[in-house]
Amino acid sequence: MGGVDVEGAALRRLFVLLFLLPAAVQAHVGSPNVFFDGAAGPYPIRVIVRPPEVVPGVAEITIRLKEGTADRVTVQPVFYRTGIEGAPPPDAASPVPGDPGLFAAQLWLMTQGSYTVRVQVGEGVALVPVVTAPTRLKGMQRGLGIVLAALGLFLFAGAVTLVGAAVRESGLAPGEVPDARRLLRARVVTALAGVLLALVLIGGKHWWDNVEAEERERLYRPFAVEASVREGVLALDIDDPRRQESSPFIPDHGKLMHLFLVREPGLDAFAHLHPVPQGSQERFEAALPPLPAGRYRVYGDVVHESGFPQTLTDVVDIPAFVAGPATDPDDSWHLGGDGGLTWLKTPLVAGREVDLRFQAKVPLEPYMGMMGHAVITRPDGEVFVHLHPVGSFSMASQQAFERRMGVAPAHLHNHPASVVSFPYELPRPGRYRIWVQVKSGGKVLTGAFDADVLPFDADVLPASSP
Repeated sequence: MGGVDVEGAALRRLFVLLFLLPAAVQAHVGSPNVFFDGAAGPYPIRVIVRPPEVVPGVAEITIRLKEGTADRVTVQPVFYRTGIEGAPPPDAASPVPGDPGLFAAQLWLMTQGSYTVRVQVGEGVALVPVVTAPTRLKGMQRGLGIVLAALGLFLFAGAVTLVGAAVRESGLAPGEVPDARRLLRARVVTALAGVLLALVLIGGKHWWDNVEAEERERLYRPFAVEASVREGVLALDIDDPRRQESSPFIPDHGKLMHLFLVREPGLDAFAHLHPVPQGSQERFEAALPPLPAGRYRVYGDVVHESGFPQTLTDVVDIPAFVAGPATDPDDSWHLGGDGGLTWLKTPLVAGREVDLRFQAKVPLEPYMGMMGHAVITRPDGEVFVHLHPVGSFSMASQQAFERRMGVAPAHLHNHPASVVSFPYELPRPGRYRIWVQVKSGGKVLTGAFDADVLPFDADVLPASSP
């Protein structure tokens, strides 16, 4: 009996994984696609990975050669636990007709967790971190549900009718008419068959509800956290039993946590802080800058040793207070203005790749290893993403895979310039706010910009890369 139960549970889980669980997840909110702007050896490339909606599932990958040509481009999924030794053979990416330098491929991602897509162009290699985990149950399409319900009723009626006909007419000679006793018995058995089949259906519904409840418990959720403020200090406590079983956090851009505060509902105050752990990695604290009182949405970006990133979210009420010294010299905040930046606008269409380009009036220098940082969110809080000129992936995740796979560290193009560009794709139409952070003369400059994103089918010319 134990073997039967195990097999049944495995079959139920496989069914749910294959058909019900959309599973793309990133250390962002509502923005699953991964953008990579970098190099594979001598080839400057842009890679976009669109993770699958189910696990196991197929990731859609595009690779654009920004310079040069290549006869062969391959992609390979490498799971963190198995490494390159346990990875399947690379798949060749196919040239996209009519678009020179663009290649497309599909890759199966077979389990939830931390992956890297190993992209090889000629002899050059680039690693693009991707994570997958079940995030929600996918409902059945209404039309399909109606069709299946109709078929189910037809089968139910047919089964009951067959039982009644068998009792009423089996054993009769050809042409013989069933008597009243046989008719009564047929009606009784038909009713009993209907009740029995109904009980079977009710039992099946109960079984399925239990399976669904079990799978809901397995859905990915970021660690539960609680943000609080006391005497000008923001504390973020990770109040989740899963933290005890997870791997430690590792620095990303030199910080264990990048924490962003956005005041609601006007999105008129913003801070980028770097809390430090208090004795363990379950409580982080940071001194608050001079922010106005109000309710703030909190986003805390962290990365595990496995390369798995998370964005921890909460809301917190910040009262009036007297700001003290900053916890970290890279802490920054913004209360209004463009920070001396000009947005070189292009039309924004949901689901369409674009370069978000900003011109500074002064020469720029790296800020935490990058020529710029951008944060994009919506007033409803359903989208949050932290971008860099190299893309939306986690640098700490990439470095974790580089160490594990023995790959040379990626070369970052951080040449001094007055223009900073971020590759991205706004996930849905509507109003967004973009905060752009750069550094010049040792000072962090932050500008805020509003963006209106057109619907997916908007008839505008696509933006071109610089």
